[in-house]
This record gives sequence, structure tokens and C-alpha cells, in this order.
Amino acid sequence: MELSLLTVAIVFGAIFLVELPDKTFIATLVLATRFRPLFVWIGVSLAFLVQTLVAVSVGGLLAQLPKRPVEIFAAVMFLVGGVLLLRGASKADEEEAEAEEEFSHKGAATAVGLKAIGVSFGVLFLAEWGDLSQILTATLVLRYHEPLSVFLGAFLALVVISGLATILGRVLLSRVKLATIRRVGGTVCLLLALVTALEIIGVFHR
Repeated sequence: MELSLLTVAIVFGAIFLVELPDKTFIATLVLATRFRPLFVWIGVSLAFLVQTLVAVSVGGLLAQLPKRPVEIFAAVMFLVGGVLLLRGASKADEEEAEAEEEFSHKGAATAVGLKAIGVSFGVLFLAEWGDLSQILTATLVLRYHEPLSVFLGAFLALVVISGLATILGRVLLSRVKLATIRRVGGTVCLLLALVTALEIIGVFHR
């Protein structure tokens, strides 16, 4: 499998912008206030590893289908993702509070070591399953047909976000509005939908 640093960078940026304002960021932040941040980061990263492998595998299987239907499906998924992010921007602060309340009650507050890693893995694995970033990862495999590059870009983005959440989560939330990040992420998804649509009708080619 070929590795494209450009694709890695594009995927990293797209997943970063989609995942940063997501509830999984809040979940990681809350867990880091209860357990040792390093253990939380390890557990969360392992959950993201599994989720990303699943998403890339699904994308790889779908990519074996006829090219034109796959391209149309990818464009629709980008469009849906963009609309969902933009529509949800106005409710970002409210959802942030709800997510923090939800995840503050999960897991034993005294968990340490492997138990803390296991709790963090379980919480994020369930929270991330079927999440927009996972769907977007599979869709990016359909668009670029470079599973290795997409995997690395998506996984690195998720690992960086989880690291930011465990170390600087509160600072980031106090300085950057989740609504703004969602609008940027939504715009990126809409641009990907537009570019894919233009490629479908033959305006330009990759």
C-alpha cells in the first residue's frame, strides 16, 4: 500500500476539525480529571486505534464496489456531515454541558493503572462507535483509495486530540468556542462534497 503524506495531512486536518468539537473530546477531558491523564490517553488511544481500523476496513470494502456509485455515496456523506456539523453549531455549548454531565458518572473514580486504561478504553469505544469522525474516515478511504494514508492521518488526529483533551482541555474550551470549530469542520466537509461532485461530473480529475 502506498503512503501519501499529502493525503495523511488532508485526512489529519479533516478529522481533527470534525472530532475536536465532538463529545469524545469532552469525555476524554472528564476522564482526565478523574484518572491519571497518561492512563486515560493510553486507553482512549487504544479505543481510537480499533475504531479507525474498523472504519478504514469498511471504507476499503466499499471501495471495491463500482466507481461511480461509490463516488456519489462519498459526496453525499461529505454533504451530510457538513450539514450536521453546521446545524449543530448553535447547540454546541449546550451539548458540551450535557456530555460533561453524562461522562462524569461513568467509571470508578478510584481506578488506577490497567483499570483506568480499561475504563477509558470502554467509555471512548462506546462513545465513538458510529460517530461522525468514524463515518468520515471510511468516506475518505472511498475518496482517496489510500487506506494506509487515511488510517495514519485519522489515527494521528484522534491521538493528538485526546492528548490535548487530557492536558489542555479546559484551557482550549475557555479560549475556543466549540460552535466555531464545528462551523469550520462543516465547511471543510461541504468543500470535500463539492470537490467530489465536480470530479464526478468531469470538471476536473485527481
